Amino acid sequence: MSEKKAVFFCSASKDINPKYNQAARECVRAACLAGYSIVSGGSFRGTMGFVCDAARDFGAPNYGVMPEFMKGLEYEGLTELRWAPTMSIRKEMMREGVSLAVALPGGIGTMDELFETMVLVKLGRLKCRIGVLNVEGFYDPLKALLDHFVETGMLTKEDRALVHFASTPEELSKIF
Repeated sequence: MSEKKAVFFCSASKDINPKYNQAARECVRAACLAGYSIVSGGSFRGTMGFVCDAARDFGAPNYGVMPEFMKGLEYEGLTELRWAPTMSIRKEMMREGVSLAVALPGGIGTMDELFETMVLVKLGRLKCRIGVLNVEGFYDPLKALLDHFVETGMLTKEDRALVHFASTPEELSKIF
């Protein structure tokens, strides 16, 4: 049996609401309890550090993938760290072998990772469930945008249903 892997897309910013980091920790805990290994951007900065801490604290294998130009920002307690020559290749490497992708509150990097993952699942190039942790309505504008895409014919209802929004880690864990 192969290892179950969940990739977490999230912020590297240290200047965010602490509630987002606490929710990230709880979400990683739920994934660990469901038997997942954790894949992340591998940095100690921002929410990425909280994801790595949680994986370590809850005993899950903890894999990081970082672009080579970020040397010096790696989390020290990773099970394995892989280096990528570019951000595009980094995303590919992060998704290798995953059956679950989770977007935690984050910025444009998180959006890039989420949308590319969604496109790959839509096109049948990747098989995984996609969850979005919508802490305190953080992703309400994204939900509205995706619904607008459906209303205007830019996205089918079936493809919109690929992304599961949840307000709490417990609610999100139902797709694990």
